[in-house]
Order: sequence, then C-alpha cells, then structure tokens
Amino acid sequence: MDNKIIIFDTTLRDGEQVPGCQLNTIEKIQVAQALEALGVDIIEAGFPISSPGDFNSVVEISKVITEPVICALTRAVKKDIEVAAEALQYAKKKRIHTGIGTSPLHIKYKIRTTPEEIIKRAADAVKYARKFVDDVEFYAEDAGRSENKYLAKVIEAVIKAGATVVNIPDTTGYCLPEEYGEKIRFLKENVPNINKAVISTHCHNDLGMATANTMMGVINGARQVEVTINGIGERAGNTSLEEVAMIIKSHHDLKLRTDINTKLIFSTSRLVSTLMSMPVQPNKAIVGRNAFAHSSGIHQDGVLKKRENYEIIDPVEVGIRESSIILTARSGRAALNHRLELLGFHLDKEGLDDFYNRFLILADKKKEINDEDIRILMGEVSQGESALKLEFLQVACGKSTIPVATVGIRINGEVHTSTASGNGPIDASFTAVKHLISKTVHLEEFLIQAITKGSDDLGKVHIQIEHQGKIYYGFGTNCDIITASVEVVGRVKSIKEKIKHYDTKNTI
Repeated sequence: MDNKIIIFDTTLRDGEQVPGCQLNTIEKIQVAQALEALGVDIIEAGFPISSPGDFNSVVEISKVITEPVICALTRAVKKDIEVAAEALQYAKKKRIHTGIGTSPLHIKYKIRTTPEEIIKRAADAVKYARKFVDDVEFYAEDAGRSENKYLAKVIEAVIKAGATVVNIPDTTGYCLPEEYGEKIRFLKENVPNINKAVISTHCHNDLGMATANTMMGVINGARQVEVTINGIGERAGNTSLEEVAMIIKSHHDLKLRTDINTKLIFSTSRLVSTLMSMPVQPNKAIVGRNAFAHSSGIHQDGVLKKRENYEIIDPVEVGIRESSIILTARSGRAALNHRLELLGFHLDKEGLDDFYNRFLILADKKKEINDEDIRILMGEVSQGESALKLEFLQVACGKSTIPVATVGIRINGEVHTSTASGNGPIDASFTAVKHLISKTVHLEEFLIQAITKGSDDLGKVHIQIEHQGKIYYGFGTNCDIITASVEVVGRVKSIKEKIKHYDTKNTI
C-alpha cells in the first residue's frame, strides 16, 4: 500500500462557506498560491455554477497555479458539470468533483427518489464528467449515515463509470472514529473494483471528531484527505490540514508521509485568518497562539530543562520561531530567571528571591507579565525603596461629582493621611500628597505613558517637580495610573532626602 497521503485542500470551497468569510478573486489567488507553496496536492477552487464570482475565481486560479490539481465542485447535474469544465479550461491539471446524497435521509427527504435511481444518477454524472476530464472524483454525500452495503453498491457503480477518486464524507460530523474507520475498511473489502480508485475522507467537526475520523479513515485504507487551513468550514468546520499533517509527521510508526512543507503552516494559517477576518482560537492545535505557550511553573521548568518534556512538536517545524514562556502568577523562579537572563539581567539567589516577590505582586494584578514590565520592575529595584509608601488611596469622581482623594502615606514608619479636591482624580490625589510633604512643591510636568496594550497593563508616570528653585525628576509604574501618580512622588530624589528630616508638625 502506498504510504503517500494526498492532501486535498478545500479552504477555497468548503472553507469559504463560513458566513462572513467570503473572498474576492484576488484574495483567492493569494490563498491558492500559498497552498501551492505549502505543498498541497489538490486545490478545490470553488463551485463554478453557484455564482459568477465563483466561476471567475476557478478560471483565474487555474491560470496561475502550476503544480496542484485544480478541482471544481458540481452536483450530479449535467449543467453543473458543463460549467465546471468550462471554468477549468486553463488548468494544467484538472478534476471535476461530482456527487449525490446516499443516506436514507437524503434519498427520501432531500432528493425524494429511490436508492436505485441514486445509483443511476451517480454513474451517469461520472460518465458525463469523464467526457471533459480524465480525473473525476465522486462524493457520496452523507456517507457517514449511509448503510454500508448500499454505499458499497454506489461506489462500485461510480468506479465502473470512470471515477478515479471516491469521497466518503461524514457530512454531518456524526460518526465515531471507530465507526468511520470500519466504513472505510468495509469498502476496501467489499467493493470489487476499489483498487481502481483512491478512497478519500471528508470529515466535518460537528462533534469535534473530524481529525480523529480522518486519521481512522487513513489507517483503514483511505489515501486522500480533504482538509482546510485552520479547520474552517460549514458549521463547526472541517478537518484541519495542519493537524493531519503534523499527526502524520509526528507518528513515525504510521509509516505515512505527505508533501506538506510544514514550516509554512503557521504563515499560511495567518494569511487565511487575516484575509477571511476569522481569528484562530488561542487553544487551536498547531497554530493557536497558545499551542506552544507555557505558563505553569512546573511546565516551564520542564520545557527549559528539555523541550520534549512538554512539547511533542518542535515549533520551528511549523514555522514558529520558538516556544513561549508566558510569565504569569503561576510562573516559577526558573522561568523568571530565564527571562531576566535573556534581557541581560543576572541576579544572585537572594536578589532573585526578592525580585520574584515583587514580580508576584505585579503578576497578581496583570494577566501576563511582558519584557517591558520586567525592565520597569528592574528599574524600580535599581532606584531603591521609595521614600514614601502608599498605604491606601481612595478617590471619588464622576460626571456630577467634584473629584476628591484621600491618601494614607507611611513616612518614616508613621502613617499620615490627607484629603484634597482637584480638577480630576489625579490632580486631587497629587494635591493630597503635597499637603503632607510640602506646600512649596510645584508640579512642572506630568506625563502618562502606556507601556503595553491592554486595559490591565502597566502605566508609567513621569513627573518633573520644582522645589525651592530646583528641578527634580521621578517615575512610577502601576496597573492603576492614579496609584502610580501618587507613588512617583516618593521616588523624587529631593523628597527622599527631605523625608529623613520630616517633622510631623511641620511641612518640609
């Protein structure tokens, strides 16, 4: 048995049926070229009779694609087949994909005919398609819910009529993997002329089993898989190309192969996601942003010691530069120290312990700690402890409320409080602090800078203060910008010195 698995990509046909994800012809050509570079064997470019746009896309894709077979979908209807043949006129390699429903539900309620008539119409459609192309694929729609003995009769008839590929779709995603595998095996063993055609899988993900069903189909004799980038498609989607490709690459015991250049998987995934305005779910296998991300301290330590402890795929193999060690409140010292060293910081054990405690305080406020956050924390460490420690801050403000702030600041071990109003919450807070430390402090410049994106990320406050004719500078950071505005005052050097001589009865 040949160990090559043919990759039939239907991103531009079944994948594009997702509501709101339609592409224009130029965008479809972009995707088709990316699929060619990726190494797919067949590109199902569209359903030509469905619309002038689909027809034109198949024509234009046929003109620019050289290596993959270009396939066009039809129903088992003569006019469909004629239009598909016309759309494929410029294709270097061409295939017509025709078919009809074979399940009791489809025969009785959708097509409203008899099982015998279905077999005749299926064979006639294949014969007619063979007048235009040598490569004809037949799909038995809803084969997943079709009775196996009847399905075998249909497949035998269409192969006799000239089908080169027989597609066994689990159209509704209903089959269990074992059940689908048995269906493929039954056809292999009970269709007399099955050796004259390639068996193809086409599985949907309604119950989350598309990839599992596809692999069971392959294990039981299918040699073509119909897939889409990112698993996009009708309803819950189709079998994911990247999942099948990496399962085959990872499981050497299967002794199977594809021609997919796996290092282009990630870039192709992002192209399709961008053009179709369909974000990839973060936990999507292979291409989701969390697929190679580690935030648990135990996992991070294991990955840093040896990647294979928690990764069965090297991210480089799918076009991702490296794994991500995501720093969160669940991260341990090993991951934090690794990030510090990457940023050029080297701490001894005592220094790391102290920094780790500071890290945890910030990590409890943020979802994720990034490199800039680390640099800010290191900057605060290098400045030393703040002369003022903010014990509490309460602010009242709103559209019809005068902003009022009450601050409690620890100075030389003693907590002092002050309340003040202002033009806004920051002005009120700053004024309250001034009442405690010096009435002669003047704010010359106040700048708020967003360190990173996101509503929970760090804000950095820069201030310039004039005191007794001299200018002083300082900065503070916090997820709460008002808190940062108060804490920054304690980091101004002149105030640090004067706090040493603070008299609780007098201002400085």
